[in-house]
Amino acid sequence: MIEFARNVRLWFVPERIREDGGTPDYRFSLANERTFLAWLRTSLALIGGGFAVDQFLPDLRWAWRVGLALGLLAAGVLCALRSVNHWIRCERAMRRGEDLPVSRFPALLGIGVALVAVAMVVAVLVGWEA
Repeated sequence: MIEFARNVRLWFVPERIREDGGTPDYRFSLANERTFLAWLRTSLALIGGGFAVDQFLPDLRWAWRVGLALGLLAAGVLCALRSVNHWIRCERAMRRGEDLPVSRFPALLGIGVALVAVAMVVAVLVGWEA
């Protein structure tokens, strides 16, 4: 938990990361940044999907529509927050010469999106208002 709190502080003062270890090859730092941006694009897509479900499926039962929309919006928020934390963790590991951090988040996100997709299939098949 202390490590997470330290990482959160680095979100807002990223220049302090230079105090940790040596400067890695710029190509690796730039690749880390591209990965961060890819996670942000994923986050934006999930958020957009949540709004799309809410706005473009008005005939879907309210509980289904709101549940699916909130699920996608929550996944988008978690993905955005996770992307910043993962960027910091990777940058610190590269500067220290350590192995890159591993995470269960991609698997959990994939399972979560799959569950929302299955729920959407069920909602489309049986969730329409009469």
